[in-house]
Amino acid sequence: MVGTVGRRNGSAARPGASFANMSDSRSGIPDPAGPRPAVTELRISAFRGVRGLRLPLGPLTLLAGPSGSGKSTVIEAYEVLARLASGERLREVFGAAPGGPRAFVPQQARPDELGRRGFRLGCTVTGPAGEVRLDLAVQAEPSLRVVGERLADHRRVLLATALRDPGRPVVQAEWHTAGVNAVTRAPLPDDQLCTALLPLRVAGTTQGQRQVLAAAEQVVLALRSAFLCDPRPETMRETVAAGDETLRGSCDNLAAVLRRLRTESPDVHAELVEAVNAGCAAGPLRDLRAEGCAGPEGGMIRAVAERVDGRRVPVEWFADGELRHTALALVLLFGSHACHARAPREVPPGQQTLMVLADGLDRALDERQSDALLALAARRCGQGRVRLLGTVADAESAAQVPGVDLVTLGGPRRTRPAAAAPRPDHPADGAAPAVPHSRESHQAAEAETDRVVAQPDRRATGPQTDAEQPGPPAPRPADSGRPGA
Repeated sequence: MVGTVGRRNGSAARPGASFANMSDSRSGIPDPAGPRPAVTELRISAFRGVRGLRLPLGPLTLLAGPSGSGKSTVIEAYEVLARLASGERLREVFGAAPGGPRAFVPQQARPDELGRRGFRLGCTVTGPAGEVRLDLAVQAEPSLRVVGERLADHRRVLLATALRDPGRPVVQAEWHTAGVNAVTRAPLPDDQLCTALLPLRVAGTTQGQRQVLAAAEQVVLALRSAFLCDPRPETMRETVAAGDETLRGSCDNLAAVLRRLRTESPDVHAELVEAVNAGCAAGPLRDLRAEGCAGPEGGMIRAVAERVDGRRVPVEWFADGELRHTALALVLLFGSHACHARAPREVPPGQQTLMVLADGLDRALDERQSDALLALAARRCGQGRVRLLGTVADAESAAQVPGVDLVTLGGPRRTRPAAAAPRPDHPADGAAPAVPHSRESHQAAEAETDRVVAQPDRRATGPQTDAEQPGPPAPRPADSGRPGA
């Protein structure tokens, strides 16, 4: 499940995980006047029990459906891409899961004549570089490796990799250059996302190389902004070290994060107190803060709610629904500031958009708490600083919230129009629009993607034979005047 693929805390920096040393002239880091990079579509060709799913993602997308319909798998697929974009290797992402890498292959998948099976994922990221598509094919059996990767914009293939020699732990990569040579070829590791490695390999001296860098960085920055949030009341009731100030997905260090944020952003903290009041039976509250523990727990802190009558209520006395509501409200209000260690340091704070992944968003919440949290999510996502992809059990309540894109897996998509609101990320004159390109302009790239990373049929399954391995041909030079081939 999603928790088994959860992001580890305190992991060391990895190749491709930071672009801080790159000069502005060759970097695709968002311009303050341009749109923030955002994943606007998730594609699951074959992953666990989900096949052939193309899911458009708005600022606030909620998934509903019966048990076993694939809601959690969608969250997990997004998280997998996010971890690979952060530089983690395949074994780190899939190796510790129950059942190992083979657990991610659809059960009906049949091996080819060489005994190989695998899975396919992809996404589209919209931002300053326009609309950029990433598609990935992974072999899970007999060995775990990337067998094909493709990065493309609406005009051409920017990066293509293919497994040419199964006996070597590398893929052959080709990326657009448009210089003396139309493409550059080099072997890259077969256990990492090559898109995340490009900023360390591409010089950025030609216009074509700069296009590749801008597209790669846009995809990586958008995916790296993901934060898997699943508050665990049983651990949130424990005391925490005062210096543990970067929020974890389980929110068990809420007290330490709360103390930091209360000092750094008092205005937003006041909004948090108001939001907690909307879902807490202990109110009315006038403050939410951290205090030190006496006795044997010296040096540890706990969260405390202060009522308007002056009484203090330890947050560990909150019910499970109150604790989850409080933690999720904090994440929505503070965004990347709450989990600053995961925000790309090279992106200005005003340009950071946190993508919250919440499997079971309304779990343990009563109707009042759920309504208040969804209203808060719609407001914050509409302001552009936070995006949310979550699953809910109460589809009917979610469908009534303006601004929510509700997707019932196996059923129709329902969208309530959002109230008019200013768009802080509206691009300046001349900037790339933060909307997808037209279907007509994208048909050539889509056709090539479907050929390179083929949609599986009911019999199909995993990596293709040598003659069909996902290895796209060399990108065309920039002056060819034709879409990517």
